[in-house]
Amino acid sequence: MHELAITEAIIDLINRQSREKGFSKVLGISLRVGEYSGIIPECLREFFPIAAKGGIAQEAELEIISLPAAFRCLGCGYQGEVDRKEASCPRCKSREIRMVSGREFYVESLKVE
Repeated sequence: MHELAITEAIIDLINRQSREKGFSKVLGISLRVGEYSGIIPECLREFFPIAAKGGIAQEAELEIISLPAAFRCLGCGYQGEVDRKEASCPRCKSREIRMVSGREFYVESLKVE
């Protein structure tokens, strides 16, 4: 249920930007959500209208772009997706892998008037 608080924080960020940049309406919001960010995109979509109600983002279209996780193999240098069941490098089968992306969560862009 932390997605409601996250959505409210996004609205707060938008309101601050509105005051700083001088826009009065948000038409679109693009978010990037990593596969391992711990954030459930469906919940963001559900809570967004509640958090935005009555504000400058009330009519905004919410776009959520999912970012897949990528790993780097410390053995052979491979970087990319791995088989989750095996938890090993698809090239050399090493289990010495580190996540290099997939935890991200950020507002990529706003479309404003």
